[in-house]
Parts: sequence; C-alpha cells; structure tokens
Amino acid sequence: MIPDVHPFFHADSNTWTYLVRDPSGPAAAIIDPVLDFDAKAARTSTQSAQQLVDVVRGNGLHVQWIIESHAHADHLSAAQWLKAQWPGAKVAIGEGIREVQKAFAPVFNLDDGFTADGSQFDRLFRDGDSFRIGAIEARVIAVPGHTSDSCAYLIGDALFTGDSLFMPDGGTARCDFPGGDARVLFRSIRRLFDMLPDDTRVFVCHDYGPGGREVACETTIGAQRRENIHVRDGTGEDDYVALRTARDATLAMPALILPAVQTNIRAGALPSPESNGVRYLKIPIDRL
Repeated sequence: MIPDVHPFFHADSNTWTYLVRDPSGPAAAIIDPVLDFDAKAARTSTQSAQQLVDVVRGNGLHVQWIIESHAHADHLSAAQWLKAQWPGAKVAIGEGIREVQKAFAPVFNLDDGFTADGSQFDRLFRDGDSFRIGAIEARVIAVPGHTSDSCAYLIGDALFTGDSLFMPDGGTARCDFPGGDARVLFRSIRRLFDMLPDDTRVFVCHDYGPGGREVACETTIGAQRRENIHVRDGTGEDDYVALRTARDATLAMPALILPAVQTNIRAGALPSPESNGVRYLKIPIDRL
C-alpha cells in the first residue's frame, strides 16, 4: 500500500517533518517533529508542532507513532509535547540511542536520575524490525555512520532516511559527531541502494537549497544512485571517506547542538523544573 506523505518544513533548522498516514483509515505516524526554540530568548514554543496537530485533527487521524530518525543535533524534538496530545502514541528511535546517551551523558554531567538505557523512549527499534501504521507495513533499516542511532524507515514504498542522505545535490550527512564514522555511513547507504528498487520514494530530513534552488524533500533511490554528489554509483569507499573527512573538517558545530542533544537523548523531554519553577539547560564551558 502507498502511504500518504504530508511534509512540513521548519525553516529555522531546515528540517522536514513528515505526517505519514494510511489512506485506507485514520492511522498515522509523525517522523522527526520539531519544537521551536529561540536560543537568544531561551524560550520554546509549539507553533510548528501545532501545525501537525491541526492537520491531524482536521482530518480525523489517529497518531500511532512519533518516530525519530536519530537524536538530532540541530533542533529540539517536539516528541513529548505531541505525545501529550495523543498519549497512546509510541515515541520510537533506533536502539543505538543507548550509545549516543552514553557518549553525551558525561558531557552534560547528567546526574538527575538519567539512565543511558533508552528507557526514555517507548520503543527502541532494531535493524529489521517491522511495525504497522494501520494497514501499512513498515520496516526499520539501521543506517549508522552519521550517528550510532540513525535509522531509515521504509513505510510502504516510501523511505525516510533521516540525515544519512540529503537530496542528490546535497550529498550525505556529516560523520564527525561522537559515534560517527564515514566508512560505516558509506556502507549503510550502499546497503539502501542494493536492497531497494530505483522507484522507491526517498524523503530526506534536511534540505538547504544548494545553489539557491527552492528547498525540496522528495527524490528516489534511482536518482540517488545516479546523481548523489557524494555516493553515486561508481564512488569508491576510500574516495568517499576522504571526501567526507575533508568536508567535515570545515564544518562548524550546529548552532543548537548543546540544547538539542541534551533534550533529544531524553526523547524530547526538557529537564524538570528546579525549586524556582524554571527549567535549565546545561552549557559546558571549556570542556576538554
């Protein structure tokens, strides 16, 4: 069955969020939702997430899943706020989140009862796991390399790649975060190319409009194989690793990496309020 895919673009972080629904019924899933965050004012808002809620309710849909492709470093997740709207929905991510949590818990000195076991999520997906959105069969494909927990989701004929693949003229994700590995990412992407037909629809998590073109979110496996500027057919693994490593060395850290990661490894839950009723995010200074 072919799912209906409704994309939402978050311009501040160049993130695509997807509402995926079973066209034969009310079942739906949300992939990679964004919580608005004004770093200068230190304030969150739910304006972007509310757009999802409005469409879901306006179409009489029932959200079964709130799915993360990985623990994002460029935006805060709205997963917990959305789960409050639909308490029966399961918040899910790849089981590699445990490794991401172990890497970052010491960075933020998370001693507030935080456990690096993935228990903050309702479901930890393993490679090859299946789940359903109504009548639509969905499959989990682990794609580590950008991060340890990166997963792609094949829902009907539609593949949601997270950050691993961008549009063909955007290439692939960086691999210089903890747990990242360019060689592993190359193999993950080639696995997608080898296992999926060329007409598989591909939906990316980010687009930056290279060359000034309008932002886009949908391509195909065939287009990626022919045209991706980093991993098109004929690109060797060693060449890709050299290219990716050189490019990563020029990239600045994402502007929201510190607030985002410490929120997203908690499944989008903000820290508990302190005695004055205010929540605080930690910013480590001069950490070696």
